[in-house]
Amino acid sequence: MVYHAPPSHSPMLGTPVSVAISDKKRDVQQLSQNMVYANLRSTPSPHAQAYGAAIDYGSQLPMMVPAGGMYGPAGMSPIHLYQHGARSTRRGDHGADHHVTLRSALLDEFRANKSRKWELRDIFGYVVEFSGDQHGSRFIQQKLETANSEEKQIVFDEIVPHNALQLIQDVFGNYVIQKLFEHGTQVQKTMLANAMEGHVLPLSLQMYGCRVVQKAVEYILPEQQSAFVKELDVNVLRCVKDANGNHVIQKLIERVAPERLTFVQAFRGNVYELSTHPYGCRVLQRCFEHLPDEQTRPLLDELHKYIINLMQDQFGNYVVQFVLEHGTPHDRAVIISKLRGQMLNMARHKFASNVCEKALITADSESRGLLIEEIMTPKHDGVSPILAMMKDQFANYVLQRALSVVEGEQKEALISKVRPQLMNMRRYSSAYSKHLMAIERLLERCPPYPMDSTKDIAISGATSDALS
Repeated sequence: MVYHAPPSHSPMLGTPVSVAISDKKRDVQQLSQNMVYANLRSTPSPHAQAYGAAIDYGSQLPMMVPAGGMYGPAGMSPIHLYQHGARSTRRGDHGADHHVTLRSALLDEFRANKSRKWELRDIFGYVVEFSGDQHGSRFIQQKLETANSEEKQIVFDEIVPHNALQLIQDVFGNYVIQKLFEHGTQVQKTMLANAMEGHVLPLSLQMYGCRVVQKAVEYILPEQQSAFVKELDVNVLRCVKDANGNHVIQKLIERVAPERLTFVQAFRGNVYELSTHPYGCRVLQRCFEHLPDEQTRPLLDELHKYIINLMQDQFGNYVVQFVLEHGTPHDRAVIISKLRGQMLNMARHKFASNVCEKALITADSESRGLLIEEIMTPKHDGVSPILAMMKDQFANYVLQRALSVVEGEQKEALISKVRPQLMNMRRYSSAYSKHLMAIERLLERCPPYPMDSTKDIAISGATSDALS
């Protein structure tokens, strides 16, 4: 079985720093090289985007819970200390690791004896230890998929409730817990979720715990979903802005009945702040996608106050594009009205140019015609928007999009204005050859009679792909 790796919690996700401290950490490094991971999280936007410096998660690998610690009952042993005939083994054949850990003779044999046909019953009494081991965790995950009810119950009883929280936060153990949610009975899922109650906030903010919380939300009953929501209510904005917690909030919005999502009220008055945040922008998009109008209307009305600024923001532009593509005709019309008179300025902006393209694609015929007419009309100071856009590294893509979606007589008029400018630029300058080549290709495919706009869009998409 292949491990499911950490979701790409952040567009700034970086590779953990290699630290040769324990066998488990070396296993983590080996995982990053050898395993294929599946992403649990939902992505905020399909658009490529440059982000800031990488976040170092190395210090979080893994979180161990000491006896009587924050997440576990008193008397809980740290996850790497086991009792069943455990013997001291020294890790680190390279001489850099001098830490002594305890591992049972059975786990040593399991790791060494690959020829033996191992079954779940062979490790009963050692389930927690095996769950915290890279190879042992994979073995249990595989077996749980086909185990009978008695075998699942034995595994469950060894983990729940006293060892559940430590495994939820473990780099390997969290996958075993996820399998219990997937393949356990409803009673077992309820008991497992009960063990998490009271700890949902810290688990949601933890690198591995957040994945288990997401998985739990998919399988628990509505009443327990409400209990999870209630625990996060007061700290929902903290979760939204957290690299791990934002995925939990997104999952709740996707899976929980809207009337139970009481924390949505906290987003009011914070729409601009959330829209311009790398994680908050994702959460807002999930709200607009899944929540009914009575919950989203106050958020959208607040959003419209900041449209021009959000168009130019590296994260806010994604929220505006999402509303253009998936919003109501009213919301789309409001955004397009804010673009009127600003097309050239917005087209030359790195982020707003994406909004201009989306507006040209999603607008109704009348609104699209008005935006393109603005592109074709010289400014009062004599500046030709078409010429300026052809020269600009961002606006030229907006012009290409206009050529691909323009219709009827306006199409002929636009082409007649672009063609002579193209010839002049070709004659006097070679600095814009990349931009001009794409526009030339579009014009070559534009006959003097009306063409099907769907074909145009396909051509433009191919051209943009070739240039990107």
